[in-house]
Amino acid sequence: MTSNAKWLAEFIGTFALVFFGCGAAAMDAQFGGLGGVGVSLVFGLVIMAMIYAVGHISGAHFNPAVTVGFLCTKKMDAKDGIPFVLAQCAAACLAAWCLKIGFGSFLSAAATQVHIPIAQAFALEVIITFFLMFVISAVATDSRAAKNLSGVAIGGTVALASMFAGPLTGASMNPARSLGPALLSGELQSLWLYFAAPVLGAVLGAKSYQFMRGKSA
Repeated sequence: MTSNAKWLAEFIGTFALVFFGCGAAAMDAQFGGLGGVGVSLVFGLVIMAMIYAVGHISGAHFNPAVTVGFLCTKKMDAKDGIPFVLAQCAAACLAAWCLKIGFGSFLSAAATQVHIPIAQAFALEVIITFFLMFVISAVATDSRAAKNLSGVAIGGTVALASMFAGPLTGASMNPARSLGPALLSGELQSLWLYFAAPVLGAVLGAKSYQFMRGKSA
């Protein structure tokens, strides 16, 4: 698979994640009908769909924190990792711009915002990203895992974390997902947290699964 195909797959997958997931949050804020559970399910379903669509091309990261996790465990190298992160961030910003055209000020509802003390928010984002990366590492790097269920496992984890932590921190787990809506809506006050905490959680999750699996798979 060529590098250009991988980068394009990451761009398309991340665009879909932000467009449909954040779009669901903006739509619910404007028109109602979905609620927090509905928005969480949209995030999980779009991740599941795009994993099955392009996972065999790029690995379906759609998340700079996931890419950093794989870099730290040497599952990929910087010559692919850096373009992956750039493609993910560019796609998130473009998707947010499209949503801004459609939903205007309601895009702010899709921005990840802190509703609990900052230290608790940081810890929560680390923990939920840890479990997301732990699941991703299991289904993506361990030959014993059921590959045909990877989309269900990862999409389900995203939906679960979003239902649980969405009202508290927005359940980002993804710097690109937070970056696009924040830039286009002007909600920049806690953006640093959504960069640092998911990256730390992803590195810990990837390293933990690497340690647990040992050399057996």
